[in-house]
Amino acid sequence: MHDDLETVEKQARLRLEEAATLDELRVAETDVLGRRSALAALNARLGSMSPDERRAQGQRLNDARRRLQELAAARSGDLQAVERTARLEAERLDLTEVLSGPRRGHLNLVTQTRDELEDVFVGMGYTVAEGPEAETDWHSFEALNFPKGHPARSGFDTLYLEWGEPESTLLRPHTSPVQIRVMQAQPPPIYSIMPGKVYRKDTPDARHTASFNQIEGLVVDRDTTFGDLAGTIEEFTGAYFGAGIHSRLRPAYFPFTEPSAEFEITCAICSGGGCRTCSGTGWIELGGCGMVHPNVLRAVNIDPEAWSGFAFGFGIDRCAQMRHGISDMRVLLDNDIRFISQF
Repeated sequence: MHDDLETVEKQARLRLEEAATLDELRVAETDVLGRRSALAALNARLGSMSPDERRAQGQRLNDARRRLQELAAARSGDLQAVERTARLEAERLDLTEVLSGPRRGHLNLVTQTRDELEDVFVGMGYTVAEGPEAETDWHSFEALNFPKGHPARSGFDTLYLEWGEPESTLLRPHTSPVQIRVMQAQPPPIYSIMPGKVYRKDTPDARHTASFNQIEGLVVDRDTTFGDLAGTIEEFTGAYFGAGIHSRLRPAYFPFTEPSAEFEITCAICSGGGCRTCSGTGWIELGGCGMVHPNVLRAVNIDPEAWSGFAFGFGIDRCAQMRHGISDMRVLLDNDIRFISQF
């Protein structure tokens, strides 16, 4: 029995030492120390021995069991420490980590562009006027020589509001209503610009978004001419975009101006060479302009025989796009910190 006990203890120790987890150790303890273990089988053999031999072998069995129990307890402590270390590592929170605090914000690129445009025109002698974004049909269309049912209304893809009579209130599709309000509020001479947000049902693409920012200018004075308008636009273009960018006028039609023109500037993306943004023409349409129609002056009780004027309007977002070489205007609305933090 002495040799059998040594063999059983040796195998039992090996089994306990090989256990890699607490669950495996619990199974091993049951196998080597439980009621069906080889150690228990040796203990059962003590009944057939003489009293002296039973006493001696029983002592050896108890000593072997005690050593195995101590080994099992030691292995349990080691495995608990290993598992605790692994759990702590998995759940570790580095309290010494220094996180950056909130960064100082700044104005959006479109807002910066609006401020710069205002500075350019204020330097040219203009004042700045603002008006509501929810407008009446009269200020947005009728006072601007768009009578009811006029086909040019459809070109604005107007967003009407459920307020008052049907199609009487809308999100302004241009800032021209502010021109009407300015002319109602003060007599000529008038030199004013009107920046603000406008809304149209445009399909978003590289040059269009459904909500964008626009700036318009209005001059009402004696003896103003189309040449004054062309010179003003060229002066603005050079002052804002730089000496290498120029403007040109193309005949167009707008109900509120006569004669009318669309004005383009040299494409800043390709410097006039032609690219996707300018559709290969080398020019980017910036806005519309023209001499204020006599009917518009009459709508606000200004005598068109005594006074004349010109008006122009263009997109602030598109100015930012051209000045900074942004090929797709939609990124201005994405709020991607990687983009907006560059400006």
